[in-house]
Amino acid sequence: MKSQITREEAFQLLKEYNKEPFHILHALTVEGAMRWFARELGYGEDEEYWAITGLLHDIDFEQYPEQHCVKAPELLRAGGVGEDMIHSVCSHGYGICCEVEPEHQMEKVLFAVDELTGLIGAAAKMRPSKSCKDMEVSSLKKKFKDKKFAAGCSRDIIRQGAERLGWELDELFAKTIEAMRSCEDEINAAMP
Repeated sequence: MKSQITREEAFQLLKEYNKEPFHILHALTVEGAMRWFARELGYGEDEEYWAITGLLHDIDFEQYPEQHCVKAPELLRAGGVGEDMIHSVCSHGYGICCEVEPEHQMEKVLFAVDELTGLIGAAAKMRPSKSCKDMEVSSLKKKFKDKKFAAGCSRDIIRQGAERLGWELDELFAKTIEAMRSCEDEINAAMP
């Protein structure tokens, strides 16, 4: 896997279609988590590809929410992104907004952690520390079970993601918390 676009080019492309700080924050969070997972799961040589795919995964969501993962290929092609990465980006919307199935391990991770990073981020905001650095799996499980909390984060997608990876929910939770811890300071420093 090789990205045809640099990280800087990808970030500029993202900002062309995304202005809301919430969407930029989410993109940076998923990028950082994907970078951690690439290293953790033994795909270090593909770390940049995993990270850039995470950064660009919601490129079309802010401006085209009804065409999410449908408009993305057009925007990505115009930005010089290769077909392999376009497939990877679209696969995170499998069964929700498109029929591009996650095949590669990276695509399965993206499918699983996209929703989960949103849930963890919302849970972190409720903590006195405003951080996931002191978050435990047990407290995340309580938020996960509360369907009213961060109701926009699909618990079904998170469960499906864990199943696709062959992981228990607790393992997915623990790894994703760790992934977000690894990039939290850098992301906070990058946000205005």
